[in-house]
Amino acid sequence: MITAKPPKLCSKPIATDRDGNRIHNEILLQLPANERRLLLARVEFVRLKTHHVLHEARRSIRSVYFIDSGLASVLSVMRDGRCVEVGLIGKEGLVGSAVIAGFRKSFTRVITQVDATAAFRLDANVLIGLLDQSPDLRRRLQRFSQVAAVQLAQIAACNGLHQVQQRLARWLLMSQDRIGSKSVPLTQEFLALMLGTRRSSVTIAAGILQKAGIITYTRGNVTIRSRSALEAAACECYQLIREHVEEENGSGT
Repeated sequence: MITAKPPKLCSKPIATDRDGNRIHNEILLQLPANERRLLLARVEFVRLKTHHVLHEARRSIRSVYFIDSGLASVLSVMRDGRCVEVGLIGKEGLVGSAVIAGFRKSFTRVITQVDATAAFRLDANVLIGLLDQSPDLRRRLQRFSQVAAVQLAQIAACNGLHQVQQRLARWLLMSQDRIGSKSVPLTQEFLALMLGTRRSSVTIAAGILQKAGIITYTRGNVTIRSRSALEAAACECYQLIREHVEEENGSGT
């Protein structure tokens, strides 16, 4: 009896830049090959330390960043220096999408949250010049800008309406989605800044989640032990944002 051989599986080629750096950014990966080559010929691969400022509020946008790994936090900054997080950007997006609409200054401060965050950096003027030659890139950046606006609106509502414990759960879920790890490196001081609340409130909220066996918190690091329980502990904002993005991605091509 002749035994049929299993079919050979064709592995998808790994996309890299001209220096061999592997590409994880979803916008870059979804581009047609000709547009991606055109863009990659002009970008610079960079690794950034925690709390590196990518854009400062009300300052000129000189470069944009296609986040390849790690996490960037978008902060709304008051005149007295106080700030609160209004968005998160990971490998799904771009820091500096305001230039697509013709804005030359950033309204928000954007900083890295994870050590060794990697990105493909591009001069803002070069990106603008490429858009006429790259219709798919333009469309994908416009879609991402809308997703970022939805996220900003929902997080603003979340900060005003929901308890710290729910907001903490939502933040951890959003962070895990972007960095792809159960461990999220952060301090309580920084998380209090992100959530716009007191450190003591974060301590209490983290303690409740830890006591329930949902997370483990050690100095400078949170480990998610039960993803499903964390989703149950979060407010509705996480699912609302996620469902909207999934629906729109499903309707777009």
